[in-house]
Amino acid sequence: MPLLFDDDLLFEDSNGSRPVNVINRWACELPTNGVPAPKSWPYYVRTVREWLEFISEHGVSLFDTRTRLKAVLGSYSVYRARGPIQHRFAASTWNQNIGILAGFYKWAAGEGFAEAEPFTYRQGVSAFAGQMRRGLANQARRRQAKPHVTIKYLDEGFSDLFLKGLAGLDPDGERDLSFRGRELTRNAAVGRMVVSSGLRSQEFTYLLVCEVPALPFRPTAVPVSFPVPEGVTKGSKYRETWIDYDALAELWSYIQLDRAAAIMGSLWRPPTRWGEPLIVTEADHLGGRVNGVRVRWAALGPAERRRLVAPDGGSMLLSVWGKGAPFTAWSTVFARTADRIRSRYEPRFPHVTPHRLRHTMAMATMARLVRGYYEQAARQVRDTGDDAALAHYLRTTEPLLILRDLLGHESSLTTESYLHRLDVLRLFESLYQRVGEEYGLLDDETSSELAAEFDNELELA
Repeated sequence: MPLLFDDDLLFEDSNGSRPVNVINRWACELPTNGVPAPKSWPYYVRTVREWLEFISEHGVSLFDTRTRLKAVLGSYSVYRARGPIQHRFAASTWNQNIGILAGFYKWAAGEGFAEAEPFTYRQGVSAFAGQMRRGLANQARRRQAKPHVTIKYLDEGFSDLFLKGLAGLDPDGERDLSFRGRELTRNAAVGRMVVSSGLRSQEFTYLLVCEVPALPFRPTAVPVSFPVPEGVTKGSKYRETWIDYDALAELWSYIQLDRAAAIMGSLWRPPTRWGEPLIVTEADHLGGRVNGVRVRWAALGPAERRRLVAPDGGSMLLSVWGKGAPFTAWSTVFARTADRIRSRYEPRFPHVTPHRLRHTMAMATMARLVRGYYEQAARQVRDTGDDAALAHYLRTTEPLLILRDLLGHESSLTTESYLHRLDVLRLFESLYQRVGEEYGLLDDETSSELAAEFDNELELA
């Protein structure tokens, strides 16, 4: 937990509790006040610290009168909008900071530390997805331009090209003899897993090999359930996504061959700066003994997971390199692969981050759900008596709700907004065109009219 200290290291003086002491108390309560993600805590504390430093320079205390706080807030707004370039905030960053400060002052007022806050509110009404919402709008927020839709995912052709690039193949699927990459089997298997499952960067980077779902006895058109342990998820919330059979089969091929060879006889131990090694024995898919104590894998966060040493040597993480050491530099692998594809084969190929692959999974899954692919597969599963529960889920649940569960969103409204930001219009245009041509429903005149309609919509978006 990030904490603040004055230069003299005191938390109280003759005037009572100092501001840093109050801020530290607020920070320690963040995990139970709607901010469960550890990565967010330093940003929240830094936001309040920077506000405290600014108002202190202007002779205003953290819990001063409302008049003085409002006056210094005006100066702070100008400072962040027109001050020194290195200290300026974009509208989105300013609004985020204002939200944090407003939450801090509401907490401080509830705890009896603050008698006033610098913000003014008005009653606001908003509409989203046909629902009207009322609430208080902070007048200090700046207006933001609506985000223009850009392609934040890889379409089917680019996705295939990227996976071939990870495997060291050219666009035709032949070995790229001019490329001298390493760990190509691992890169291709993990990359395909992410495209299929939509796992976040932290989720697949710190996934343990024993947490990978078992491969079904025979191929299935219905995807395989993929539990994501709460120890690595955003907000520490357990969820289940899925993975295609072929992607899971490729992952298991890496585990049983290349990964097994890498960890065989490994003497790897975590660096001293990471902490003591966590030696694992009696491991199964749910947990194992760590330094002699039974532990559930789901209870371990990234920092503990990368220190786990497997019973037979090497790291317990799914992705390893060299002599069984954990591998976590996936952003670099994806970026370099995209750069190589762009320079050698496709100048239009975009920069690829782990989150772009998550977006790719979302759009590909939505396309299949809209076309009824999974529903047809579910009927086949039902008729053959395989996973009846998943088959029933796919046949009876709305596509938007399915995608909500796979992505781990709390509300379908979040998923709906998410899809809008990913340019779902382009997805439906492609589907209409493909389905119409497949069934002979589009003639030249219809195709032209359809193209004109979508061109108009995209101009207005």
